[in-house]
Amino acid sequence: MLLTWIAEVADETSTLEPEDRPVEWETNTWWCGAADEDRKSLSTAAVVAAFERTAAAIRKHIRELGFSDAATFCVWHDEQAGQLRCSTGSVPPDALPFTSAYVACGDLAPMVEAYVADGRPEVTSLRVWTSRVGGSDRPKTRKRGAVRP
Repeated sequence: MLLTWIAEVADETSTLEPEDRPVEWETNTWWCGAADEDRKSLSTAAVVAAFERTAAAIRKHIRELGFSDAATFCVWHDEQAGQLRCSTGSVPPDALPFTSAYVACGDLAPMVEAYVADGRPEVTSLRVWTSRVGGSDRPKTRKRGAVRP
């Protein structure tokens, strides 16, 4: 079921509001979880592939709409909630709206392994897998309005 939920994120309506990032964060943040038994039966490779397909689909939607500013799809392991979470925002990977320090990384597998095994990551900072889904690294001023991939 987790793999289905990850895939469904790409079909959800996203809002890219460079002038209202809290609206983006609220609208575009999803949690994906599984029961302990189901989680342990998942393969890391299958979960990583599902998120990569979702990022590719979001990238395609954003390009079809002509949104050329920076946009990032990201995934992180929320250990306290026991969930994988993901979000899309009109920011580059180094400007995600987390309130604590995070490390943007290109390898999703260690986070997924920790989630599947219910383990703890080896780093003390929040690790966030990022995938660029927009055109530019720098946010630009745009007219207020929702972009719906």
